[in-house]
Amino acid sequence: MSRNIHPFTAQSQLIEKLSQSISEQLQDAIDTHGKASLIVSGGSTPKPLFEKLRLSNIEWEKVSIGLCDERWVSPSDDDSNEKLVKTHLLQDRASKAKFVGMFIDNVQAENAELECTKKIKETLFPFTVVILGMGGDAHTASLFPNNKKLKEAYDLENEELCISIEPQTAPHMRMSLTRSAILSAKHLYLHFEGKKKLAVYNEALNSKDMYQTPISAILNQDILDVEVYYYE
Repeated sequence: MSRNIHPFTAQSQLIEKLSQSISEQLQDAIDTHGKASLIVSGGSTPKPLFEKLRLSNIEWEKVSIGLCDERWVSPSDDDSNEKLVKTHLLQDRASKAKFVGMFIDNVQAENAELECTKKIKETLFPFTVVILGMGGDAHTASLFPNNKKLKEAYDLENEELCISIEPQTAPHMRMSLTRSAILSAKHLYLHFEGKKKLAVYNEALNSKDMYQTPISAILNQDILDVEVYYYE
């Protein structure tokens, strides 16, 4: 499979084109199957995309929105990706969409993998569009470099969609989609911004160790095309 590169010199241009592409794919799925699902990432990078996407004139009431990963904190916590998505995406026209979170109250992340998988399979699967981000350490979703759970997370025979992760370099227990879950999407995007992230991306393309640079496990595979959107 290929990596289709979409470079931009301005954030506004990137956001315009990326939101248009995602909206068209969601509406195509709705027209074909009567529904669509959109799986998004947290962090500061996607906020402008969310604020553009939520204005798209599509049938949002037929779209279900979920997460690539979640910090195992209350949805009211400022570190919660669920809170981020509800604040910046599920507004305006997109307020009609259904949100399906990962967090399960009163259950430890390591004990919630099966329930999380079950919930996502019943409400979001198969994924229409998945939008990944990438950290400066080359992590994506909550697949962090050299984590002891990566072998399980990368196993394409692993039928579970969710895996709990305890990062060594970031706060909070996490729940993350597995590699096979991410690569099951109909359309897969990687969205990042800035020269430093571009350098990380280029290094990951040439990396021989996907445990050191987890985004390599997504970029260097022959299952699914990856649409790469970035601006310097």
